[in-house]
Amino acid sequence: MFNIEEELKKLPKNPGVYLMKDKNDNIIYVGKAINLKNRVSSYFRKTNKTDRILKMVSLIDHFEYIVVDNEAEALVLECNLIKKNRPKYNVLLKDDKTYPYIKIDIKSDFPNVIITRRKINDGAKYFGPYANSGAAKEMVMFIKQKYKIRQCRNFKSTKRACLNYHIKKCLAPCVGYISKEEYRKQIDEIIEFLEGKTDKILKDLKEQISIASKNLDYEKAAYLRDKMIAIERASQKQKVSNFNENNIDVIGLARQDYTVCIEVFFVRGSKMEGREHYFFDEISDMEDNEILSGFVKQFYFDNPNIPSKIMLREELKDAKAIEEYLGQIAEHKVTLHSTKKGGKLRFVEMAENNAQVTLKNRQKDKSEIMMELKEKLKMDKLPRKIETYDISNISGEFMVAAMCVMQDGQIRKNLSRRFKIKTVMGQDDPRCMEEVITRRLKHSIENINEGFGELPDAIFADGGITQIRAVRRAVDKYKLDIKIFGMVKNDKHQTKQLIDENSNVIEISENLMNLITLFQDTVHDTAITYHRKLREKAITKSELDDIPGIGNVKKQELLKRFGSVEKIKNASMEELQNVKGITQNLAKRILEKLK
Repeated sequence: MFNIEEELKKLPKNPGVYLMKDKNDNIIYVGKAINLKNRVSSYFRKTNKTDRILKMVSLIDHFEYIVVDNEAEALVLECNLIKKNRPKYNVLLKDDKTYPYIKIDIKSDFPNVIITRRKINDGAKYFGPYANSGAAKEMVMFIKQKYKIRQCRNFKSTKRACLNYHIKKCLAPCVGYISKEEYRKQIDEIIEFLEGKTDKILKDLKEQISIASKNLDYEKAAYLRDKMIAIERASQKQKVSNFNENNIDVIGLARQDYTVCIEVFFVRGSKMEGREHYFFDEISDMEDNEILSGFVKQFYFDNPNIPSKIMLREELKDAKAIEEYLGQIAEHKVTLHSTKKGGKLRFVEMAENNAQVTLKNRQKDKSEIMMELKEKLKMDKLPRKIETYDISNISGEFMVAAMCVMQDGQIRKNLSRRFKIKTVMGQDDPRCMEEVITRRLKHSIENINEGFGELPDAIFADGGITQIRAVRRAVDKYKLDIKIFGMVKNDKHQTKQLIDENSNVIEISENLMNLITLFQDTVHDTAITYHRKLREKAITKSELDDIPGIGNVKKQELLKRFGSVEKIKNASMEELQNVKGITQNLAKRILEKLK
C-alpha cells in the first residue's frame, strides 16, 4: 500500500523528474524539479491551487521519481517522458510534424523542384527546413512560374508536349525543346536563388536584358525583365520594418473561454518567412509561464529549425536550462528573450494580437458549425451537447464501450468516458450499445450534478440504422426527447455520411463532415485503446500471481522456461528447481497450488 505522507518524507533534495500516477497506474502528470522533495511536496500542501491542479491531486494514487545530476538532464528526461506517455495534465503539443524541405534532384538530366518532408542521403540538394508548408509551397510555385521548369512528377520522353508547354508554364524538355545544358542553367540559377544569392542573379539578368535589347530580341528582354522584377520582390517580400534581427521566432499567447492559442512568427534574415498557430483546450486555468514553458520545450526539442533567439513576453522559470539544451542540439547559442517594453515588445504584441484574431476566427467557425447542425438536424435549439458511442471487442471478449462529447462545436476529450459491458454475453454490439446508453442516461437522471452532467441534445451512434435503433430503445425507456443519428463508414473504414432514424442521408458541408469524422475517429480510438489495455492486462495476469513467493522475476523465468502455466503444472519437482530462484519448498508450493 502506497502511503503518500510516508513517501514524501523519503524524497531526496536532488534534481530529477517525478511521475504522478492514478489508481490504474496511468501517468497523469510529468514534471521536473531542481529539488524533488520541495517540488513534489508542494502539491500536497494546503495552499492556493487552481481547479485543474486540485483535480489532478485528487486523482494521484502514487508517484515515482528519477534522480538525475542536474536540471538540464531533468529537462531532457521530462520532455522525453511527456512525448512518450502524453500525460493528461501536461501541456500537450498535438501537432507532431516534420518540417518541409525543397528538394532538387541534381543527378537527374532534367531535375524537378519539389517539396518533401524526408531529408535523406540521396545526392539531391535540399533547402530548408521551412518554417511552415505554406512558405515552401509558395516558393516552389514562384520558381516553377518564373523559370518554366517541368511540372510533371515523373519525367519521361515523349513526342507530344503537354498543356503546360502550350500555356507557357514549361519549356518541354520531354520533347527536346530545351537541351540538358540550357535546362541545367535554369536549375543552377534556381539553386543560387534558394541559397539567397539574389544579387548575383539580378546582375546576370541585367546583362542578359542588355544583350537581348541590343539584339532587338524584345520578347526575351521583356521576359527577363519580368523575371528580374519578380525576384526583386521575392527577396524583399514580407520584410519586417525596423527589425534588424536575422534569425528569431516571436511567440504570442491569447486566451478565450476554455481555449489558449499560441502564435509563432518565424523571422529569418529580417523577413517574416511564415507563422504557425496551435490551440490548447482545457488548460485555461494554467499560468502563462507554465503554458509557454511546456510549449517551448515540446516545440523546439525535435525541431531542426531552431533560431538564435526566441522572443516572448514571459520570463520562463527554467529559461537557462532550456537555453543550454537548445544550444547543444542547434550547435549555436540560443537565447530566450523576455520582452516587457521597448520596440521589440511591439513584435510580441503583434504575435499576441494575431493569436487573438485566430481564436476569434475559430470561434466564428464553431458558431457557423453550430448553426448548420441546428438547421441540418432540424432541431428547435442549438445542439450544444452531442455524445457519440462506440463498442469494441474481439469475438465477444473484453467487451467495452467509449463515449465522447462535442460541446458547443468542440470535441472535449476530458468529458470522455469508458465502460465495461456488464449484461451482454457474446458478441452483440447493438445490445451492448443499448446497455451502455441506458446506464449513461440513468446516471444523469439520478445524479444531474455529478459524473456525466447534463443530458445530451443529440446522440451520434458509431454505425448505421441497427445502432440507431439500439440507441432509440435506450432513450425511449426514459421517454426523453433526444435526437439520434448514425455515422456511417465506407469499406475503407472512413466516415462516409450522417443518417437519421429513417436512414435518410443528411447533406452537410465539408467543414462539418471533417468535424464529424474527427468525432467518430476519437470515440473509436478511445474504445479500442481501452479494449487493448484490458486485454493486455488480462494476458499478463496468470495463476502464478496468487502463489506466495512468486514475484514478476520468478514468474517470467518460469514462463520463459516452460512457455505456459499448463506446462508448469505438468512439470516435475526436479524440472522446476532447475529454474533460477526456485527452491525445493517453492517448487512444492507451485505444484500444490496449480494442481
